[in-house]
Amino acid sequence: MPKKRSGGGLSATQQAAKFLGVSVLAGAVMAGIALPAAGALGLAAKGSVQSFDEIPANLKSPQLSQRTTILDNQGNQIASVYSRDRTVVDLKDISPYMQKAIVAIEDSRFYQHGAIDLKGVLRALNKNAQEGGVAQGASTLTQQLVKNYFIEEAGDDPTKVAEATQQTIGRKIKELKYAIQIEEKLGKKKILENYLNITFFGEQAYGVEAAAQRYFSKHAKDLNLQEAALLAGIVQSPSRYDPVNDEAEATKRRNIVLQRMAEVGDISPQEADEAKQKPLGLKPSQPKNGCITAVRGAGFFCDYVRDVVLTDPVFGKTKQDRAKLWNQGGLTIRTTLDPQAQDSVQASVKNHVYESDPVATAATIVEPGTGKILAMGQSRPYGFGKNETQINLSVNSDMGGGAGYQPGSTFKPIVAAAAIEGGKPPTQQYSSPYQMAYPSPVQACDGKVWRTDPNNPDKLTNENPSEHGPYGMKEATAKSVNTYYVQLISDIGICPVTQMAQKMGVQRADGRKIDQAPSIALGTQEVSPLTMANAYATFASRGIYCTPVAIESITQKIGSDEKSLQVPKSTCSRAMSEKTADTVSTILKGVVEDGTGQEAGLGDRPSAGKTGTTDERYAAWFVGYTPNMAGAVWVGDPQHKRKMINITIGGVPHDKVFGGEVPGPIWRDMMTGALQGKPAQDFHLIDIPDDTNKGKGQGKGQGGTDGGKNGDTTAGIGGLTAGGTADGGTTGATTGGPVPAPTFSLPGNFIQGQGNGGTNGNGNGNGGFPR
Repeated sequence: MPKKRSGGGLSATQQAAKFLGVSVLAGAVMAGIALPAAGALGLAAKGSVQSFDEIPANLKSPQLSQRTTILDNQGNQIASVYSRDRTVVDLKDISPYMQKAIVAIEDSRFYQHGAIDLKGVLRALNKNAQEGGVAQGASTLTQQLVKNYFIEEAGDDPTKVAEATQQTIGRKIKELKYAIQIEEKLGKKKILENYLNITFFGEQAYGVEAAAQRYFSKHAKDLNLQEAALLAGIVQSPSRYDPVNDEAEATKRRNIVLQRMAEVGDISPQEADEAKQKPLGLKPSQPKNGCITAVRGAGFFCDYVRDVVLTDPVFGKTKQDRAKLWNQGGLTIRTTLDPQAQDSVQASVKNHVYESDPVATAATIVEPGTGKILAMGQSRPYGFGKNETQINLSVNSDMGGGAGYQPGSTFKPIVAAAAIEGGKPPTQQYSSPYQMAYPSPVQACDGKVWRTDPNNPDKLTNENPSEHGPYGMKEATAKSVNTYYVQLISDIGICPVTQMAQKMGVQRADGRKIDQAPSIALGTQEVSPLTMANAYATFASRGIYCTPVAIESITQKIGSDEKSLQVPKSTCSRAMSEKTADTVSTILKGVVEDGTGQEAGLGDRPSAGKTGTTDERYAAWFVGYTPNMAGAVWVGDPQHKRKMINITIGGVPHDKVFGGEVPGPIWRDMMTGALQGKPAQDFHLIDIPDDTNKGKGQGKGQGGTDGGKNGDTTAGIGGLTAGGTADGGTTGATTGGPVPAPTFSLPGNFIQGQGNGGTNGNGNGNGGFPR
């Protein structure tokens, strides 16, 4: 039941409804939306008063979309992004000239009428009838504000924008009713303030503050008379009166506004004439929106932050909710980006790999124990031009990256961690020949078994023919011996490795599951640099894996208030024991000191890491860490087409590119700068005896009478070949089981047994051929 005023009589809403039903909606309403009067003749017959009453009285001022500011961890601005460039300001921070100009040209009776200007409606109706078409409208500033509310709520959805601006009677009725509500609730000053903050001024500028900055590079409070008149004139048709593209048309429009201001008494005729003679005085600033404006080469990190907001459920249950939050903006996002580390990454990348090189590089640094992303950069800048890209080469495809790159031998430490965690000692030896076929069968997850084609087994080799065992884990890792690690994964099974990878956050960049095949030991699964950097951070933090995070805090401006938003937190879990992590760190420290990663060494600062080079040299890596930072560097062709053979990178020619040769120095330089001034912490090292017993059996099993009963064929081979040679006798050799023909040839004396052969052997050891 409609409420009456306390003193009797109809309320403002009832008065408006009565007026609409009797007169305006019979023809004058349509003049208010700039349609010919004839277009409204049928409205009264359609129950317009009833339609008016049925509209819910619940219009709320929308959260105006504003620019979002992204900061680094020191509070420095990285970039400014927005769906609509707008900075909301109070009326007191808007020039009085601007306030008067917009009222004069858009609604000169603004302070005399209510939500609807009846005189204006009748005047427009009469004018349109005389012209026989659309000659004049009569929307008040309040009605225009309501229409802008609808447009703002529509966001960037073209269908909803069309609905919010469609020239229909139904929309106009809704606009009128809400205009009446707003007049009663807000009052004239607040309506004017809201209007000046919401309306579009062209050139991507929403609201008067953004417009003042765009056209005059000043604040709205500092606009002079002629500047205010120019901006007020733009509102009617931002494209037609755009002063940047049509100065003459904009000048005519500005002078019309000045004349109108004089007519309504806001300024004197003399002031108007003097202002008309002055030039436009434009001092335009270029629109600066989006991650392309990011400083310190942090455009890709900026994009990553955006993708976090758009995908993480903490920012909204649905995709639409998260998109609305981002598009509304008004956010101040403090990120984890460390300016010192970021500068160092960019300097190193720029120094070693040129934008125009046939290959690219991407580098990422994270903080062990927190998952904080400290730096992210690449050689091909963020952009749309030649040698530029918008693909973030450091991250997974679902976060704006590509399909990833094979990590090569940088995956081997994960295999080592799985083996050590499962009980294998770091002194574990394997024959590690220069060339061999993949052993088969190999146990996989869920009771499955991987097998190779017996008629056409896949073969693998080490980098050089001189690399052949037997080797222990430390030396095999330092020399990056492929056959050692294939024997190792065949021994322990595939599942412990994929499970360890999962615990360390290693996943394919394209979202697929890691293949269940022994070849994963050689890094055949495409991953991203961020994934590898964060995985190695697990070793640095002594076995604790933390999910990567890029945002420390977010505040959102709502009107004049600010509120803090919840942000994603890193989730940390133990992936391996401290002893396992420390053992891997000890092994990888040796890689940097004496192995393939020497060019990545940090001098007196303890560091650990691993090189990686893929088949055909499509990619090369160095991934390493200190106790306080972990970083990954990838070099290669993002399209996976250019082999890095006979190639020049960063002005330096290379016959063949190795992980230690190109990525290693990039890693060294970026980490040196990132760590400058930071404490030089040391690792918790484990004593790993040097291998002094090459060729001798060292396993559990003993080839002997029972070898064929309790052990498998592999154990029997071990007893026969090495155990028997080292300590065993004829019986051990004879009864250890039948000797199958090897599927590959090995250098003499390189098949190493794991047992001490003898008459009473138990046959439960590991032979030279892995299981």
